[in-house]
Amino acid sequence: MTSHTPEIDRAGPVVVSPRRAIIGPIAANIAFVMELTLVPLLLPAMQSQFGLSIGELAWVFNSYGIAVAVGVLLGGWCGDAFNTRKVFGYGVAFFAAGSLLVAAADSFETLIIGRTLQGFGGGIFSPLVPLLLTRALPLKPGRALIVWGSIAGYVAAFAPLFYGRFLGEYGWNIAFIFITIMAAIALVILNVSQVSDEPAPSSDPTTDYSELFRARDLWVTFVYVFCTYGSITYYLFRLPVWLSQNEVKAASVGFALSIMWLTFSGLSTLLRNMVDSPHIRTIMLAAPLLIFAGFLLSHYNENLFLVVLSSVLVGSGLACSNAPSTQLVLRFAPKGMSAVSTSLDITFARLGGIATVAILAETEFAYAAPAICLSCLVAACCALAVRKGLASGA
Repeated sequence: MTSHTPEIDRAGPVVVSPRRAIIGPIAANIAFVMELTLVPLLLPAMQSQFGLSIGELAWVFNSYGIAVAVGVLLGGWCGDAFNTRKVFGYGVAFFAAGSLLVAAADSFETLIIGRTLQGFGGGIFSPLVPLLLTRALPLKPGRALIVWGSIAGYVAAFAPLFYGRFLGEYGWNIAFIFITIMAAIALVILNVSQVSDEPAPSSDPTTDYSELFRARDLWVTFVYVFCTYGSITYYLFRLPVWLSQNEVKAASVGFALSIMWLTFSGLSTLLRNMVDSPHIRTIMLAAPLLIFAGFLLSHYNENLFLVVLSSVLVGSGLACSNAPSTQLVLRFAPKGMSAVSTSLDITFARLGGIATVAILAETEFAYAAPAICLSCLVAACCALAVRKGLASGA
């Protein structure tokens, strides 16, 4: 871990402050979150242009998630074994290339290829974001994660609103062009910063990865992530489709999604002084309860007030699960396996979303609701189970 003193690049005498060290990762993460927040809004337009069934639309959504799940495993291993920032940069480059291919897609097949490349790149760099941030600010890791989530969340909150209000008439492709530009900017910032990682990449061939399987509380946290993010991802997938079926305009759909992300950002900011304290336990338990309550209200999608309230609840649940679960993953990670652990964290989040969307994509609300209820119940049990680990490890 680094201290709050400036970092010195091994390749030269360039001195970089911790604050400057976090700019590149946060900029790249903004592009990553823009994909997360804009794509659900764009799904109805993609479905219309390519004449896709709901099952094919689910593949457009899930091809990215599957590629992310694969990419994070490679990114996590490489992040521990090689120079973390270089691996991070390669991931951002793949993500930008995939985004550009999606923007230029003229067929369903090209769309899937672009989404896969985009997801693979996002998978490589995304698990390294919290690692780079917490290394830059080691005395307040929770605060660093909250800053990360809040900044990206505020951008994500206004991205769908801005698109729905001003760019919707230009087609869904323009959104992916903006994502490409943001990723390219992050690459430039990353290369200009030229900050070296601390500690140096491990070359120890005796690293015992079986320690991961013996870290009970780490795996309990992974199950928690699988369930909460699975429920949130399904909500993001289905809400725009339900609203479009009721002939709700893109601007209104964008407003509902913006409310969710704005709530996430606002509550994350309020929680910034609580995630480094024992309150983390209560926060984690609140997340699945808020998510399920929001999902239930989404059934009444003809009432704009209830849709907004639904978005507020789900956004609150996301805020209560995001930084706390990431912080616990880093806390419970075996020594020398931080990048692998954060990659598994994102893998479980994506697998939760992939599984939930795949299983429930064409399911009526009456059947989807009990499934989401069960998922949230399991997450709540995990939050209670990991409390013992927190108490013993404090």
